[in-house]
Amino acid sequence: MSSSAEATLSPAKPHLPDAQTVTAVKHWTDRLFSFRVSRPKSLRFRSGEFVMIGLMGDNGKPLLRAYSIASPAWDEELEFYSIKVPDGPLTSKLQHIQVGDEIILRPKPVGTLVHDALLPGKRLWLLSTGTGFAPFASLLREPETYEKYDQVIMMHTCREVAELAYGQALVESLADDPLIGEMVGDKLRYYPTTTREPFHHMGRVTDNLTSGKVFADLDLPKMNPEEDRAMVCGSLAFNVDVKAILEGFGLHEGANSDPKQFVVEKAFVGDGI
Repeated sequence: MSSSAEATLSPAKPHLPDAQTVTAVKHWTDRLFSFRVSRPKSLRFRSGEFVMIGLMGDNGKPLLRAYSIASPAWDEELEFYSIKVPDGPLTSKLQHIQVGDEIILRPKPVGTLVHDALLPGKRLWLLSTGTGFAPFASLLREPETYEKYDQVIMMHTCREVAELAYGQALVESLADDPLIGEMVGDKLRYYPTTTREPFHHMGRVTDNLTSGKVFADLDLPKMNPEEDRAMVCGSLAFNVDVKAILEGFGLHEGANSDPKQFVVEKAFVGDGI
């Protein structure tokens, strides 16, 4: 490029610390959106983990929140799925990002929704509400998920049908995925439900587990600690309720350092987002 051409370009925005560039944005509803950003070359993570991302606050200091990585570990970019909170310190700004913008991304992934934290089993239950689907968007595209389990059951509950769209689109794309399409085969059972708007399956994850409806609908046996493993991601109240239900089935909560039959992660929605 000639020096004269360079001189006509507008001054570049100052770079953010740990900056990554937004490559795609999609608004699913007036309250939900997903976006993709460049991936730091040094970033290694396990599908299901989360990182701190954000923008500069009005005070000139980084405003960061924990976000599950919704893309699998093999993806060349990083994907995130977020709620929009009108007066949220971060999402009130983050929801307006566009392709080419920069966000802050601290490349230190952590989290418990990883295969290492579970003992081997036959069936894997992924239980979520709202944007708690995000870590499972990663794990559903992870080859290890289908290598380790004979069946994978994805339960996702939202208030309205439109709020299920991100998850539905992802699940529908798996069959044609060149990397894992054949692995997924008929192993994945997708069970989306709504709690307000009429839908072919309705009811909370908790109610469908305790009533046995999901087992009847999918022709699966009731959960048991020998065969079933579970990962849970939703609001704090959801997590507490589901944990009690899983323990009622005889499953025990595990961790990276002590693998057991289920693991729990708080969905990063709510206060301060």
